[in-house]
Amino acid sequence: MNTTSIKITSEKLNLQECYDFVADPSCGGIAVFVGTVRNATQNKEVTQLDFSTYKPMAIKEMQKIADAALDKFGVKKIAIHHAEGLLTIGDIPVIITVSSPHRKAAFDACQYAIDTLKETVPIWKKEFFEDGEVWVNAHP
Repeated sequence: MNTTSIKITSEKLNLQECYDFVADPSCGGIAVFVGTVRNATQNKEVTQLDFSTYKPMAIKEMQKIADAALDKFGVKKIAIHHAEGLLTIGDIPVIITVSSPHRKAAFDACQYAIDTLKETVPIWKKEFFEDGEVWVNAHP
C-alpha cells in the first residue's frame, strides 16, 4: 500500500486529490493544511508570488519529511503537494493532508510536515509588490 503522495507541479493543486489519497477506513481523523497566497507581507502589498524549486532535491526532501512523519507520529498516510511557478492572491502553493486513527497524531504530523518543509526543502519564492520584487526563502 502506498502511504505517501509527493508532488511538485505547475498545475493547480487539488485539495480533493490530497484528501482522497489519505482517506482510509481505519482512520478517524484527517488533518489538512492549505497554504494560500496572501495579499501582504510586512506591511507591503503583494501582487503575486513566483515559486522556484530544485525539483529532484525538493522531491527527495519532501519524501524524507513524509517518511519521518509516518514513523514519528504513527500516522497512516500523508500527501505533500507544492506548486511551482507564478501564483496570484488566493492561489494555493502548498497542501498537506494526513490521516491517522486518532486526531492528535494527524494534527501533530501535519504541523511537523509544514514546519519542516519550510526549513529544509529547496523551494524559493519571489514576492512581487507594486514597487518591485524580492527573492525570499520559503521560510515562515
